[in-house]
Amino acid sequence: LAAYLAEERSEEVSYARFLGGLMIVGAPAVLVIIQPDLGSASVLVAMAMGVLLVAGAKARYIALITVLSIATVMAAFVGRLVNSYQAARLQALLNPAASDADDLYQAENAMRAIGTGGLWGKGWLQGPLTNGRDIPVMWADFPFAAIGEQFGLVGSATVLGLIAIALVRIWRIAHLSRDLLGTYICAGVFTMLLWQVFQNVGMTLGIMPVTGLPMPFISYGGSSLLTYFAMFGIVQSVHMRRLR
Repeated sequence: LAAYLAEERSEEVSYARFLGGLMIVGAPAVLVIIQPDLGSASVLVAMAMGVLLVAGAKARYIALITVLSIATVMAAFVGRLVNSYQAARLQALLNPAASDADDLYQAENAMRAIGTGGLWGKGWLQGPLTNGRDIPVMWADFPFAAIGEQFGLVGSATVLGLIAIALVRIWRIAHLSRDLLGTYICAGVFTMLLWQVFQNVGMTLGIMPVTGLPMPFISYGGSSLLTYFAMFGIVQSVHMRRLR
């Protein structure tokens, strides 16, 4: 997507170029939704919106992506392409009173863990909720709950602060890039990291639906870690070549 948009050297993305970029991202995004993996699809959509916005896409183009994304997700639910547990997760967020206790169990315990952590937390491996089996798949989906319970508000703020520093550095490298390709690549990595952290922390706090999106650099899992290392390496490459 970055390479495609960089071919048009102008301050504004034309409608034809916008449609081409939409097809580049839309094809894999639809395939991921059919899996169904709505969490990963949301990352692709967020990345595309970030790159297009930096490339100079008009506001109505971004609104079009938003409407199409919402319509695609709704069609997936209506067409029963999503699993029953995914529908239950969405209902648990929008209407918890009508949801089963089992569907609320994981998210509620995650919020309890963060709430009981206090300012400094209960100490390394001293959290009764996060060290037991009260939060299923905590190491992948809810690591922020463990940080909140064991290290408290200070530990949680430290982790988010480090991620914020990384975001600021990526944004600065995007400004320093000598070509549009490097700028757009940095914009995509910036948006992906920002959205994935927001989604993961948000579902732990109960403001976003539960998905399988990992917390970058924190969640257990080799593929996510290698992917982000690769993306950070590409961003670093853009920074290395800023003086050439």
